[in-house]
Amino acid sequence: MDRARYGMVIDLERCTGCGACETACAQENNIPPSTPEEAAQGRTKSWMKILVQSEGEMPDVEVSYLPRPCMQCDNPPCTRVCPVHATYLSAETGIVGQLYGRCIGCRYCANACPYGVKYFNWQRPQWPQPMEEMLNPDVAVRYKGVIEKCTFCHHRLQLARDQAAFEGRDQVRESDYQPACSEVCPTRAITFGDLDNPLHEVHRAAQDPRAFRLMEDLGTQPKVIYLRKGK
Repeated sequence: MDRARYGMVIDLERCTGCGACETACAQENNIPPSTPEEAAQGRTKSWMKILVQSEGEMPDVEVSYLPRPCMQCDNPPCTRVCPVHATYLSAETGIVGQLYGRCIGCRYCANACPYGVKYFNWQRPQWPQPMEEMLNPDVAVRYKGVIEKCTFCHHRLQLARDQAAFEGRDQVRESDYQPACSEVCPTRAITFGDLDNPLHEVHRAAQDPRAFRLMEDLGTQPKVIYLRKGK
């Protein structure tokens, strides 16, 4: 299979804050609901989280939404501080992965991440009945004491590669591999694909004059790109 540099472009003009991406992400990746106690302690896990900002006073209030997954940096500070290489940058896909079996729970990576998108499992994950019977068998359930994060639904890439090999193709098509968040977005605010592939829509979207990256002055080189509201 050819190498790729998977990334995402999120159009803030199109985002309505509906929360479909958050829900789909949690469902797809076996993220358990947080208890009120965990929420009060700031221990809620949300691989895709919609940040909300409001300006003005009622009734003239303007609300803006910013979906925030892992930024999948090309220069990720989290990988440099992990003492056991449990978090790593894949040279083959550009995805920052997490090896749960290797993680020792030191949380260095969570502290190093400037975007706050790494989550520590303080408790054993639990789901109200019968939700536990609906877990995705393609995604490992993380256990107490390890860090977890958005992986761009990497398991879907593995399935897409298997399908391509079965069909005798050496390339994964853009439509073959889409994370759950981009797949369900009703306004198509999220575009996903290979940033280096001119045939992929995400490559063209990244060239939009409205494009910017969060805290790009830190030199992290995020592969999640936003398009500003307005023309």
